[in-house]
Amino acid sequence: MFPTPDRSEAAEYYFTYITQVPAGDIRDILRAQLPETRALLDGIGEGQSHHRYAPGKWTIREVLGHINDTERLFVFRAFWFARGFTEALPSFDQHVAIAHAGADERSWPSLIEEFVAVRAATLTFFDHLAGEAWSARGVASGNPFTVRALAFMTAGHATHHLRIVREKYLA
Repeated sequence: MFPTPDRSEAAEYYFTYITQVPAGDIRDILRAQLPETRALLDGIGEGQSHHRYAPGKWTIREVLGHINDTERLFVFRAFWFARGFTEALPSFDQHVAIAHAGADERSWPSLIEEFVAVRAATLTFFDHLAGEAWSARGVASGNPFTVRALAFMTAGHATHHLRIVREKYLA
């Protein structure tokens, strides 16, 4: 029901995320990420969550805040297009968002709880999306997207950043 999006469904850059998603029902993939991600995050202590693997890089907290923000953004775009809105959506500058998010001032458990809540909302949205809405199209950041591509991007974006956490922050 949910084949991997083709190259007409998102700008080439976003296939960095889409290609990291295995074949299958994207809702099941997003659902399976929740306990896997929770287990990884629960294994990171409060102090360790402030770690940067190099000067100028985000802390683990900022990485998780970025995952949360971007999931909200991708799902909002999916909502916008699925509900028939045709106006193009603006760009998202992740550096501006990080600068104003305050992730390093929050507790680590609160950021984990936010991930769980955001993912629950994501799943509720995609679980109840009408069949034809998956192929709805729109423009954001000057690029074309389908709702289906945005769902795959949501899963792939989390996979991408959690792999970086494992390989660069926790190695």
